[in-house]
Amino acid sequence: MSYQKNIYVGNVGNDPTMKYTPAGQAVTNFSLAVNDEYTNAAGEKVKKTTWFRIETWGKTAEICNQYVKKGASILVEGKLKADENGNPRQYQKADKSWTSNFELTAQVVRFLSKRESQSMTESAHELGGQELPPEDDIPF
Repeated sequence: MSYQKNIYVGNVGNDPTMKYTPAGQAVTNFSLAVNDEYTNAAGEKVKKTTWFRIETWGKTAEICNQYVKKGASILVEGKLKADENGNPRQYQKADKSWTSNFELTAQVVRFLSKRESQSMTESAHELGGQELPPEDDIPF
C-alpha cells in the first residue's frame, strides 16, 4: 500500500483553462508559483520560486474555472504526477530546448482570501454539496 499527499500554498500564475474529455468530464489547468525565502551562508536573502502545473477534475475543475484568477492566493492538495522513473515530466519547447515541470493532480483547492473562499464554498454547495474544506483545516 502507498500513500501520497502534497500540499502547496502559492499564487496562481495564469487564468485557468477548462476542457472536456470525450466522455464529458471537466478538466481545468492552471499554474501555481510557490515562493521560498531563506538566508544563504553569505547572509544574503534568497528568494526562489517553484512553478507547478495544476490539474483539477469534475466539479472541482468547474469551480476552479469559475473562481481561480491569476494572482489569487490558494492552497492546493493532491498527488504529484511523475514520469515512469518518478521524475518531473520533461517537455520539448518550441525552440527545441528541453524543460521539466512539476505537475499536481489536485484533489482539494482552497482559496486563502475570505471573499473568494466564501463565493467558492457557496458555489460548491449549489453544485450538489461537494463543499471544499474550510480554511480552519489548513494544516499550518
